[in-house]
Amino acid sequence: MNFQNRKQLIVRTVEERGSADVSELAELLQTSEMTVRRDLVQLAASGLIYRTRGGAMKVSLATDKHTFANKTAVHAERKDYICQLAAQDIQEGDVIFMDCGSTVFRLCQFIRNKRITVVTNSLPIVAELMTSDVSVNLVGGEVDKERQAVHGLMAEEHMARYRANRAFIGVDGLSLEHGLSANSEKEASTAIAMARQTEKVYLLCDSSKLETNKYLYFAPLSLFDVLITDKEANPDVIATYRQAGITLIN
Repeated sequence: MNFQNRKQLIVRTVEERGSADVSELAELLQTSEMTVRRDLVQLAASGLIYRTRGGAMKVSLATDKHTFANKTAVHAERKDYICQLAAQDIQEGDVIFMDCGSTVFRLCQFIRNKRITVVTNSLPIVAELMTSDVSVNLVGGEVDKERQAVHGLMAEEHMARYRANRAFIGVDGLSLEHGLSANSEKEASTAIAMARQTEKVYLLCDSSKLETNKYLYFAPLSLFDVLITDKEANPDVIATYRQAGITLIN
């Protein structure tokens, strides 16, 4: 496949998905990761995509001030499907942790009428649930304006004071070989802090993140109890995860 054809396919894929990793694009184009990286450099120089660590992002998502709102819109149908499945396990009276992930945020619409308590570091989740039947406990600490979330030592100490029945966390990358990975130490530390204080951890992960590796490896697969993904996941990958002993719902 020549560069022009690869260019069209890369740009279309990034536009549709919001972002894509080098490994994903290499598999899609049936070419080497080195070729993909070279193509991404040229496309970024032309302003057609935004280059990220390990891949590319849709330009509007990289430059728009409302980054979190845009992230929640990427793969929205997949995220809603995942959250519908997750909501089925939440019982009346539960105390649950919800991190600041864009997938986890979409769980709000399915729990609004449940009499539960949510402990979260996400400002959008607090805003979304303020007019619902849910009791909300906002984690205290420093506010990350871009991420619209509370992070830091004080936030971790706050979470350590509570026990939850369930925790719902997101992840930037997941692989059998390396476990959980993230684009930020802040989000990684929040996920670990929540997992320590809960009876059961649910990892909400859309299929585009399966078998991908991000900047920071922060936890083994044992951090979570249940993986919930969507119907678009590769059947071979799903089978491999289940063979590895992972409890998976899709």
